[in-house]
Order: sequence, then structure tokens, then C-alpha cells
Amino acid sequence: MIVRFLRSYRRLRLGTRLALGLGALSLVVFAVVGAMLTMYMRGYLDRQLSDQIKLVQVVQSKDAKAHGVVERQPYYGWYTAVYDVSAESAVLRKPADVPADTTALTALARRMSGSDVDITRTVRIGAGTYLLRACEVSPGVVLVSAAPTEDIDGTMRQLITMQVVAFGLALLALVVFGRRMLKNGLKPLSDMAHTAHGIASHDLSESASRLHLRADAPGGGPEVEELRTAFNTMLEHIDDSLAVRAEAEQRLRRFVADASHELRTPLMSVRGYADLFQYAAANAPEERDKHLARLRAEAARMGVLLDDLLLLARLDAAEVETPLRMEEADLVELAEQAVDAFRASHPGHPVTVFPGPAAVRMRIDPHRIRQVLDNLLTNAAVHTPAGTPVSVEVTVSAEAARVHVTDEGPGIPPEERESVFDRFYRVDKARSRNRGGSGLGLSVARSLVRAHGGSLELDDTTTATVFTMTLPLGSSGSPVGGTDVKGTRAGHGKGSDASGRVNLGRRPG
Repeated sequence: MIVRFLRSYRRLRLGTRLALGLGALSLVVFAVVGAMLTMYMRGYLDRQLSDQIKLVQVVQSKDAKAHGVVERQPYYGWYTAVYDVSAESAVLRKPADVPADTTALTALARRMSGSDVDITRTVRIGAGTYLLRACEVSPGVVLVSAAPTEDIDGTMRQLITMQVVAFGLALLALVVFGRRMLKNGLKPLSDMAHTAHGIASHDLSESASRLHLRADAPGGGPEVEELRTAFNTMLEHIDDSLAVRAEAEQRLRRFVADASHELRTPLMSVRGYADLFQYAAANAPEERDKHLARLRAEAARMGVLLDDLLLLARLDAAEVETPLRMEEADLVELAEQAVDAFRASHPGHPVTVFPGPAAVRMRIDPHRIRQVLDNLLTNAAVHTPAGTPVSVEVTVSAEAARVHVTDEGPGIPPEERESVFDRFYRVDKARSRNRGGSGLGLSVARSLVRAHGGSLELDDTTTATVFTMTLPLGSSGSPVGGTDVKGTRAGHGKGSDASGRVNLGRRPG
């Protein structure tokens, strides 16, 4: 039975359980308060009656001394008896107004013979309860008075009845209104529960899943407010995680589609050239070398694409053995080598190097940093018209070294700036692959720079396109030499123009 009750109690809602618990606690408090009040009132009324009997016995003692017995009764229903007592017996003097059963009165008179103080006792005589009081009139003579307690008992019954009714109504009101107050106080928790149920019914497997549900109902106090804040913060975190997952899934789908498309083109070319090679070998041997060269070119193009994809995958996987071979190298020298190679391969784009430190020794992978610089310069040449000036500047601060690659071409639209580092992304969607590349160059460059602990950013300018590569200076990184803005770099043998820029092979467009 108790186990069943506990199970039923645990299945109740929190507000109901709190209301019942509050009611039970209030019931205990009411019982304790009622019992103490009843005991106090009973004692007070008993003392009042005892004092009243004492006053009456003062008059009755005088009457007993004068007549031997008490001739007049003070109140209706009271009893008075005078006893001659000795060590062995107590004899009632007659006439006396006593009940039929005088055992209690006689026993109290006998007990009074051996006491120096008055004795009070409550006994039951017949169908009623009486308060007995015995006092000594003279040596060997004891007066015993009995007053009924019926009025006190009636008063106590009324008092108890009033307490039960008042406490019962108070308890009912406490439970009812307390339940309502608790329900209103716990409403924010109910809202959170409904929000949680809404989230549980939400299909989180969708790619564009967003949680727009929030626990916004006010009230509940500081504790509930803290819980609501933590709950909404958790939902924001889940929402952001879902958004990141959806974006990652979208990027993965686009990546797979673009990679498949990029690989499909050279594969189809290889297949076509292979068919032509088979035909040409049988019918026109002089065409064999031409088709074989095309086959090799498409295979090399596909190999470059696969190498870039493999490099990106290894960088993304954060492998223990990263694809970097770190060693001491000079960043300025690498920039000069990249500029010389760019000048030779793109003579239609004049290149300018701003003066800076003579050397910046730091621990990097020179091959990968050179790859980044080549990608940035090639990107400037491919995506700008012939004759567009290109400039390179190396700067150094106490924390990092920076390489700025700038072209004064048409620039990149503001709405495209956030996506230029995405894989397979092209600003010009209609650009041919032979001219525009696969769209992996900037992605590879940024991943390589991040693998060095640096960053590659597109500066927010409208007059030119500026890519800034930042590499942190380690304990071994240190600049050597250098000039001010208008001077030439120390130890550099190239000439400079009127503005103080060092010109490396600038040619007319």
C-alpha cells in the first residue's frame, strides 16, 4: 500500500507535489499550534476554576467551624463535604450535599490529613468530571469541594471544533491557492518543457535545420531566469552547431560536385585523345606525337588537381606528420625568387617591389611559402588584363612578418570577397578552366599559411586587390637591415623609380 502510494506520488506533477508537501507541512504546523493553544487554554480555565473553588472554600470553612457542616451550597451542581480524619479513617459529617459515590472525596480527605498544603485533583464522578479541592478547616477536620468541569469541557470542545474548521479551511485555501501560485511560478519551466518537446519533434536530420524555438516567458525568479538563460544559450549553441553542420554539408556537396566536374573534364579529354591516338596510330602515324602530348598535358593537369586536393585533405585532417618541412629560410629571398619567376612567366604584367628589410630569417617550409607566393602572383596575372601593375611588399613588426601582393586590376566585387577562399570558387563563373584554373589556388594558399600558424586575408579596399600573408615570428625569426619608405633596400642591386619603388624588370604593357 505504501509502495503504491509512493509510486502514485512520484507520478504527480511537480507543482502538485509541492502543493501537497506544503499542505502536509502546514498540517503539522497547524496541529502543533492547535495542540499548544488547547493545552494552554485548558490549563488557564482549570486554574480559574481552582481559584474560584479556593475563594468559595474560605467562606465554607467559616461555615464549617460555626455549624460543623456546610449548610449552604454556593453554586448549582457543586458538592461540599466535611470529614473528620485520622490516621486510619475519614468519616463524613452529615448532613452533607455529596454524590452517591463519595469514594473520590473520601480518598482526597484522607490524603489531605498527611499534607501541609491544599490538594487539587480532577476526577470522574458518575457521568461527569469534577475538579476536587481539599483544605484543612481545623486539626482533624478537612473540607472537600467538588466543582463540575462541564463548562470547561464544553468550551474546549468548541475551541477544538473552531480550530479544526479554521485550520481545515486555511489548509484547503493554502493548497488551492498555493497550487495556483506554484503553477504560475513554474510556468516558465513548463514553457521550457514545451520548447524541449518542440525541439524533440523537430527534424534535425535536414541540412537546413534551424531551431527557432526559445524559452521567452518571463517570471519565475532569479533561479528560473538563470535556468532560462542557460537553456536559451544551449539552444543558441545547438542552433549555431546545426548551422555550421548545414554549411559544412552544403560545402561538402558543392566540393564533391565541383571536384567531380573538374576531374570529369580531363578524364573525358584523356578518353577522347586515347581514342584519337588509337585511330591516328593505325591510320596517321604522324599524328601520334601530337595526341600523345595532349594526353600527357591532360594527365598532368589532372595530377596537379589531385595533388591540390590531397594537400588540402591532409591539412584539414590535422595529421600528426604535417606536409610541411620546416627549416630556416629568408622570407625576403623567397619573395624575390617568386617575383623573378613571375616576371619571366608573365612579361605582360609589370611588377614592383616596395623597399623593406634586407632579410627576414624565420622557420618555415620554403617550398610551401614559395608555392603560396606563386599562387598569389599567378592569381593576379590570370584575373587581370595585360599591363596591369603588380606590386609586392615585405614588412615586419615585433610579432609577425607580412607579405602584401597587390594588383591594380578591376578588383573583386564586395559580395564576392567572403567566398574567394572557398574551394572551386571562381569570381567569374563563365571563365574557362584553361584561363581561370580549378579554383583551388587560394584555398591551398590559405591552408598552407594557416598550417604555419599565420593568416592569409583579402584587404578591404576598393581601388585594388590586396592579399596579405601574415607569418608569426618565432624565437628564430629576425629582420636584418632595412630602410625607410623612400630608401632602397640595403644590398639590393635593382634600380628604383621616382617614387622610391624598386623595379624588378618592369616592362611596358
